[in-house]
Amino acid sequence: MDAVREAGEAVSAAHRFIYLVPESAEEAAGLGVTDRGRAYFALRSAAMGAVPWQVTFAAFYNFSPQAVRTMAGVWDAAPPEQWQAARFRAAGRALRRVGADLAPDRIAEARALLDPVVASADHAGKVLAAANASVPLPRDPLVALWQQLTVVREWRGDAHLAVLAAHRLGPCECLVLHTATGRLPVQIARATRRWDDAEWAAATERLVARGWLAPDGTPTDAGRAARERIETETDEHCAALWAPVGEAGARRLAALVAPIIEAFTAAGTFEALRTR
Repeated sequence: MDAVREAGEAVSAAHRFIYLVPESAEEAAGLGVTDRGRAYFALRSAAMGAVPWQVTFAAFYNFSPQAVRTMAGVWDAAPPEQWQAARFRAAGRALRRVGADLAPDRIAEARALLDPVVASADHAGKVLAAANASVPLPRDPLVALWQQLTVVREWRGDAHLAVLAAHRLGPCECLVLHTATGRLPVQIARATRRWDDAEWAAATERLVARGWLAPDGTPTDAGRAARERIETETDEHCAALWAPVGEAGARRLAALVAPIIEAFTAAGTFEALRTR
């Protein structure tokens, strides 16, 4: 499963800059939305069409209803097609700003690996992956590559949600455990997911009762093991996704997209995600 984990982490890292770069906020402002939360939900859920906020809430899982409800009426500002186009523009502008404009032969090789993975993916139960797979690819080869990465990233995310549900780990609980094990700064999680103090405390208490957190909120050995088990089961779920290119293909793709990750890292894009 090492190759599946390696590829999954690389795809996620090459995709996630879109939520952190100023280009996304600028494109959203061009559509009349300046609130960062509303813009995030519109840009990421645009692939699903003009769905009500409740559908986005269900698909995104670890955000509070209070957070997602802010997107109500966002399709009145602009239809999903315009939000999707704005997302593509933001991705292209950001990739080129940081110098991640991959050579044509590198893009072609990456697409030769990604395209059969996307084409053969079973999207049953994979809402965000299926939505993104249905979006026509843009003409820009670099942004088209990024969109194919997005499909695979959302596929793994959808699979991860199924594993969380199987472990009876609810939306707030999974976030508390995620931050407790050092995978996301708690201040970012609290600010963006917007679970209130009472909800966060109740989720923490449930994890303490399961023996996954100590009373002070730090993870126990059982909690760390459970968190790793969830990742391992997600990898197992994703093994079939990478079957068309095998372990060698998965590792090669990770290497091919590494310059994207390196460019945004060098630009300081991911600094806010580092745990202290």
